[in-house]
Amino acid sequence: MENIDAWVWWLIGAVALGIPLVMTAMPEFGMLSVGAVAGAVTAGLGGGTVLQVVVFAAVSVALIGVVRPIAARHRAQRPELATGVEALKGKTAVVLERVDGSGGRIKLAGETWSARALDKDQSYEAGREVDVVEIDGATAIVM
Repeated sequence: MENIDAWVWWLIGAVALGIPLVMTAMPEFGMLSVGAVAGAVTAGLGGGTVLQVVVFAAVSVALIGVVRPIAARHRAQRPELATGVEALKGKTAVVLERVDGSGGRIKLAGETWSARALDKDQSYEAGREVDVVEIDGATAIVM
């Protein structure tokens, strides 16, 4: 084992740290693995053992300290995907039968829906495009 260069040991360490990254999906192992690769590069360039360990620690800590909070912030700001009736709000529909404050029919997302006007005094004739502002049960509220 004395014949193996230090950079090879660092690469073995990087691979060993990459295995739990894949198995557990914990990104910290990946950051430590990158630190080990930096240690291997330092060893390959002729840096001493102390410098190799310092580079490994500095790169690993920097990655964990910088990348991890950015990733956490990104994960927290993920936009919610609207599904079901929530996805229909804001869509455009075509009036099939006159829509007023008491009712009517529209074609929304390829389906026929009952509808009523948001403004009770407003009415929309067949063929007109309207915007869906709310879904109340099985009735689209349009304007």
